[in-house]
Amino acid sequence: MAGTIQNQSSQAIAPLIDRILNIGQLSRLEHLQLVSTILSDYKVTDEERSQINRVFDELQIGRLKLVS
Repeated sequence: MAGTIQNQSSQAIAPLIDRILNIGQLSRLEHLQLVSTILSDYKVTDEERSQINRVFDELQIGRLKLVS
């Protein structure tokens, strides 16, 4: 499963982040996908990294909810 998460294309990252920010919550799997993307050798653009960091910031200050 981790290999699949790490191979996630940049086309899949933007819609995932948009959906998370629009509904105000993310699942543990989505959280894992974002963490794995940031920490892997996957080529992340500066904009993608910024958007992923925005999700983490919103989660940390309580604007996003982590659901099971």
